[in-house]
Amino acid sequence: MIYHLDTVSSTNDIARGAEYHDGDIIWADFQTAGRGQRGHSWESRKGENLTFSVVLEPHFLPVAEQFMLLEAVALSLSDFFMLQGVKSSIKWTNDLYVGDRKAVGILIEHTYSSSKLSRTIVGVGINVNQREFSKDIPNPISLSLLTGQKYKLEALLAEFDKCLKKRYTQLRQGEFELLQTDYNSILYRCDEKHLFATPDGVRFSGTIRGVKPTGDLIVEHEGGECRSYLFKEIEFVITP
Repeated sequence: MIYHLDTVSSTNDIARGAEYHDGDIIWADFQTAGRGQRGHSWESRKGENLTFSVVLEPHFLPVAEQFMLLEAVALSLSDFFMLQGVKSSIKWTNDLYVGDRKAVGILIEHTYSSSKLSRTIVGVGINVNQREFSKDIPNPISLSLLTGQKYKLEALLAEFDKCLKKRYTQLRQGEFELLQTDYNSILYRCDEKHLFATPDGVRFSGTIRGVKPTGDLIVEHEGGECRSYLFKEIEFVITP
């Protein structure tokens, strides 16, 4: 079920409520404290974009394979963009890019029950109708800027819900190899030489060779050595 709210602090916070269950979507016109990855805030003008959270209860998925859930969500968003006639790529770990510009942000928060996932809140921000952004926001893009159209948000959200259900069914059925192959096939900057940075500011050139099922990013360094990086161990260098 889709619950439409006016203004909330964060849809991820609201979605923790016990009244929401597997598959429910909490959509708000505006978030006063929307969050992104790495503790960043998420900017969105009221009523112009899709800011929502999906409640999932993936009891079937071992904690060790939780990255597969992230892959399913990211792929469902890429599928959704393709329905709008826009080809996108997945910027590891889970942003959606069109070219070098960010169209979607995802924040996934898990709770665990023994060795299996118990409850997952998937926070999603899709830039839809917003055409002007703060100069403090790096490289944003929206569907409206890409296509010149203005969209009805409720209809778009229903389309995304169908895409998510399809990918989530693949995950539930254990089609991990398919999800892994599809994720790597649209990986941002894969097989291209680019600059990266470590948390201490060191920059180096490397080529992405894929992502492991555990979520490690595989980067080939200039000398030919391939190294694996976890989230926060490496950053993309993107020139605005």
